[in-house]
Amino acid sequence: MLRRRRSAGAIATTAAPSIPTSTPSSVPIPPPPRPAASTPGVHRIRLVPHLDSRRSLRFDAIGRDLKEGDPALRIGRFTDRSGLGLSAVNALGSNRLAFKSKVVSRAHAEIWVESGGRFMIKDTKSSSGTFLNHVRLSPANTESRPHQLKDGDILQLGVDYQGGAEDIYKSVKIRIEVGREWQAAANAFNTNALKNLKTLAAAPALKSAVTGPHKPGKSSIPDCCICLFGVTIRQALFIAPCSHTFHYKCIRPLLESHHPGFSCPLCRTFADLEEDVE
Repeated sequence: MLRRRRSAGAIATTAAPSIPTSTPSSVPIPPPPRPAASTPGVHRIRLVPHLDSRRSLRFDAIGRDLKEGDPALRIGRFTDRSGLGLSAVNALGSNRLAFKSKVVSRAHAEIWVESGGRFMIKDTKSSSGTFLNHVRLSPANTESRPHQLKDGDILQLGVDYQGGAEDIYKSVKIRIEVGREWQAAANAFNTNALKNLKTLAAAPALKSAVTGPHKPGKSSIPDCCICLFGVTIRQALFIAPCSHTFHYKCIRPLLESHHPGFSCPLCRTFADLEEDVE
């Protein structure tokens, strides 16, 4: 089974003779659109679930665009006084980030951006603590000094209460994504991955039409990182939104354990597998 993004284009499944075309040199080719966060002075941060076990608290990924001087993002516990759901509150584009867990304080931590696009965080006197890469930033009810956030950092809000048997008593584990705007548009990696996939489907069909049945061989797509066997035709494949390819049989346990959330085992990019493809 092939999973693809709509924006990546259709995957060829049959061979068809191509007709060479030429583009007049006088007609300019417009560059691809740039993501919004690529605006000079604007920097994007994305907070996604850190899915390290089946018991991890799940939440929708939260993204914000910030520039130097903007109000800090205030992280705290979700309250339903506004009558809006949790997803609606975090999607409003305000500086308020809410998490539905009782181990998160009402005013738990703050995130802001400094010169050079450096994202900083500090604990704002939370009772259960803020942990950056498993290190607590400050004692209980004490404001911490600022710490820099980097791409791939693990941020944890609070600690599990009563064993974390219920979601409301689980700590919030977050993976930080910074500087990944290039993944939202066409780039050398994802365009080459699509090209290799088309070659995988078309080349054997063209060869068999000339020389007869062809035994599947080594493809230009990297081997599946889970089983370390090659990726070739007549295999059920899963293509992640980040364009990494796996055997569906190999990746299936990971897909089922956190569905619809998915964290690529290679680049750790988080994706919602039920996100609208339009």
